[in-house]
Amino acid sequence: MPEPALATLPTTAGGPDRRRWIALVVVCLAMLMNALDSSIVNVALPAIQDDLHFSQSNLTWVVDAYLITFGSFLLLAGRLGDLVGRKKVFLTGVALFTAASALCAAAPDQGTLIAARFLQGLGGAVSSSVIIAIIITEFPHPAERARAMSAYMLVAIGGGSLGLLLGGVLTEGVSWHWIFLINVPIGVATFALGVVLIEERPGLGVGEGVDIAGSLLVTAALVIATYGIVTAATHGWASAHTLGYLAAGIVLLVAFLVVQARRSNPIMPLRVLRIRSLIGSSAVRGCLFIGMNALFFFGVLYLEQVRGYGPLRTGLAFLPMTVVFGALSLGIISRLLIRFGPMKVLLPGLIALLAGLLLLLRLDEHTSYATTMLPPLLIIAFGMGAAAVPLLSLAMADVPRADAGLASGIVNVSMWLTSSIGLAVLSSLAASRTKHLAASGHSAAAAQVGGYHLAFLIGAGCAALALIVALAVLRGPARAALAASRSAAANATATPAAAAARPAATAESTAGAATPAVVQDA
Repeated sequence: MPEPALATLPTTAGGPDRRRWIALVVVCLAMLMNALDSSIVNVALPAIQDDLHFSQSNLTWVVDAYLITFGSFLLLAGRLGDLVGRKKVFLTGVALFTAASALCAAAPDQGTLIAARFLQGLGGAVSSSVIIAIIITEFPHPAERARAMSAYMLVAIGGGSLGLLLGGVLTEGVSWHWIFLINVPIGVATFALGVVLIEERPGLGVGEGVDIAGSLLVTAALVIATYGIVTAATHGWASAHTLGYLAAGIVLLVAFLVVQARRSNPIMPLRVLRIRSLIGSSAVRGCLFIGMNALFFFGVLYLEQVRGYGPLRTGLAFLPMTVVFGALSLGIISRLLIRFGPMKVLLPGLIALLAGLLLLLRLDEHTSYATTMLPPLLIIAFGMGAAAVPLLSLAMADVPRADAGLASGIVNVSMWLTSSIGLAVLSSLAASRTKHLAASGHSAAAAQVGGYHLAFLIGAGCAALALIVALAVLRGPARAALAASRSAAANATATPAAAAARPAATAESTAGAATPAVVQDA
């Protein structure tokens, strides 16, 4: 008998389970550490360069080291969670990330910092790979899961903009060491609370052995491809170095898929790739995050390099986005999702994101933040708030419980790969556009803004592509998810009534007030 899909799991009625909601806070704390790291380190790079005497070329390894291990181990770690237990994998990742953060903070030289960043990326991949799977198994009821997913997305997206603000405060107010040291108390608390509060659910086990060949192939493929992506900015996308690494990664990935098709115990059962809602929503989400990366990366550059903002002021400029996203995540989106279904929430979000990115084309070297940049930021925040939770819910709706960790890894890997490749391509195209405009006689500031405009326009194009893919691929899965959600809600409502009716029927039967036929109907 096939495993039940996550959207159709039976539920029982009852009072709120505080343990599950506190456990949600625990996994969100782990996500917060990862989300902060995505932006907080970038703010501190100049201070790190001055203190540890990095060259400009070596400085990129402070970021690249994390990205390589993070992107390479998401898929494998997610599947290990299915096999050996997600709680074990989550706690291992948190411990690694926390220890590596302490090592980063204490790093006396370049080599130690880069090595610690490799380890930190591994810990981040291992912990974050199973967070979605933990949430959907802890919250099987669609209404509860929508609220839990909203909280998760608030932390995942809001943490990035919070990192800009916190990075500016810590770097300017204390020292760059604190951007890593702040993770230590958060990590210790997350680990301690996770041991107590996250329910231990047995994994599938490794009775048939571990797919060593598949594990090595997929990890090698992702390591090599990721290295090619993160170093493309240095070597060029058309260089033999970049193309060689990307080609090698693709060859290994094809070999991995061939091996998986022939294995009785594959690390990644290929049936998962046939789940339309998972693959379609992952593609849409990847397109969206290209647009979001365009906003965060080039928006920061615009404020700091063109408008002369400092790190702290830049962080404050993005804070309204977090406020709007937080307001939407605190119950509004989850209620709309349950009432109207995924597509009626998702499509307005995609349209808003597209409109906001297009409005960023109005920026120039003299425009006011309040009248020209703030409105698009708020519109984009609304768009991401409306789109993110439906996409995540759709991605996991048809996934069997046994494959939830793997599916979580696929969602994360697809988002990471599209975001990384997209940002690298956008950076290259924006730089070329800036160089062309400067050569044509434009001022340095105007040429920079022209490059950013191209990046925003391509980001808007990706949002439009996301809208097309959603309409073409996700309407059927969205209707099925809405029907399953309403059925689960009806069952949850009916359960207390049925439970209350049983004692009454029993009393009538005992008193002889009902005929056998009536008792049978009851």
